[in-house]
Amino acid sequence: MTAIDPAAPEWARRRSFAIISHPDAGKTTLTETLLLSAGAIRLAGQVRARGENRRTQSDWMKIEQERGISVSASVMTFEHRGLLFNLLDTPGHEDFSEDTYRTLTAADSAIMVLDAAKGVEPRTLKLVEVCRLRDIPIVTFINKMDREALDPVDLLEDIQEKLALDTSPMQWPCGSGNRFKGVLDIATNDFLPYRKSVDTDPSQPNPRIALDGNSISDALSEEEVDELKEGAEVAQELCPPFDPQSFLEGHLTPVFFGSALRQFGVRELLEGLADKIPGPAPMEAINNGQTVEVEPGGKEVAGFVFKVQANMDPNHRDRVAFVRLCSGKFRRGMKLKTEAGKQLTVSSPILFFAQDREIADEAWAGDVMGVPNHGTLRVGDSLSESGKLRFSGIPNFAPEILRRARLADPLKAKHLKKALESLAEEGVTQLFRPVMGGDFIVGAVGALQIDVMRERVAAEYGLDVDFEPAPYETARWITGDRAKLEAFADRHKSAMAEDINGDPVFLAKSAWEVSYSEEKFPDVSFHRAKERSA
Repeated sequence: MTAIDPAAPEWARRRSFAIISHPDAGKTTLTETLLLSAGAIRLAGQVRARGENRRTQSDWMKIEQERGISVSASVMTFEHRGLLFNLLDTPGHEDFSEDTYRTLTAADSAIMVLDAAKGVEPRTLKLVEVCRLRDIPIVTFINKMDREALDPVDLLEDIQEKLALDTSPMQWPCGSGNRFKGVLDIATNDFLPYRKSVDTDPSQPNPRIALDGNSISDALSEEEVDELKEGAEVAQELCPPFDPQSFLEGHLTPVFFGSALRQFGVRELLEGLADKIPGPAPMEAINNGQTVEVEPGGKEVAGFVFKVQANMDPNHRDRVAFVRLCSGKFRRGMKLKTEAGKQLTVSSPILFFAQDREIADEAWAGDVMGVPNHGTLRVGDSLSESGKLRFSGIPNFAPEILRRARLADPLKAKHLKKALESLAEEGVTQLFRPVMGGDFIVGAVGALQIDVMRERVAAEYGLDVDFEPAPYETARWITGDRAKLEAFADRHKSAMAEDINGDPVFLAKSAWEVSYSEEKFPDVSFHRAKERSA
């Protein structure tokens, strides 16, 4: 096992990784089981402490608990083998892809969770493409081996063909479903027998039996031993051996097998993470118009906001910005600046440990730190001591659904404005203010975002709002010469709006209208995505 040099700098102990998957592949269950395996929690479901009972889950919003899905990225920190892991649990539902993309900007590696019966699914394919754009190394966990599954060779080929990613199996499974007996550790030739009961302590290593030893007959028949040996040999012939450099470059993925629900194979996955995934790497930023590399061991404290969450504690109306630190040693009470020159004193920074939120006296590059604020920080803001650094952009995408926000009680218009702006700053939806007045227009990538917006506005702000269809189909951010933009806006006054940052937006009735406008106004650029500079 890889050991951390006691003399290594504190930031070198950090490991920040995200978990990505298609919905229902078992991502949230794996999150909990990883924390159980690391000894960070004692009971499944105890991912966040809330109040005295400490029994809330990572899916902490009401809509998540009712529908059994994750729609909000969570951050959980735990320690294992001298390393400090920041686990970024991303939304599984495709309607919340923006939140997932932003969270991946804060990760140094990712675990790809696959359903053993389905292999690579469309949502997984899109997320891996994002990882590839950022050169994020990927570890694969093939889940639900306790159910009927595809042949393991077919699963590996599916990864290689659909994702153009070499596979290097660390283990080889013996059967699946009712015939699942366990996995073979290819490196040691030890067999790890599957246990159906989850009463055992997952933080303890699984028992191991030498495949060529006499005791193997207690776990497997001769036929099963022969089949397992043959399968492992085929895997080693078809797949390249694990190469650390190829993994770090994003070309190869080590593959583990198990069942997160039954807490089997997750301990071995955790050991694989400790051995293989990288710590903080240098990040590109802009300083006075020049591209610079910000080293994790640099002296200046710097980081960027990749997520904002309001009302994590409804009793206190809190608003927390999630900041990924990229360099320096942060100390509680430090003054940091945004690139726009806003200065704030970070007096109550939060670290999100598995069972609690703790005030942090210090934090290092690689840490994810919560910064309570009252609207000062937005997604994409950079923070540094000098205020001169701007990190790579975080995207907003053109909404596919536009809705008009109508209040049941018009006298609460100011409250609605505050609620919609707060949720838009989180990235739950986008908010557009028509230039000619009228109701707010809410934009979403998927319908579930609108449902979440409606429920949160009602639960957290006490407002009865109807989100009815708007007379627009899509939106485009527009840029260009000022005179040309003004000419376009003058011709389309009723369709012009501003986003939450005050940037001009064209609300179009159809995709055809967008194409027609592009043809008629060649000096105006129409954008499907807007990169909010971090």
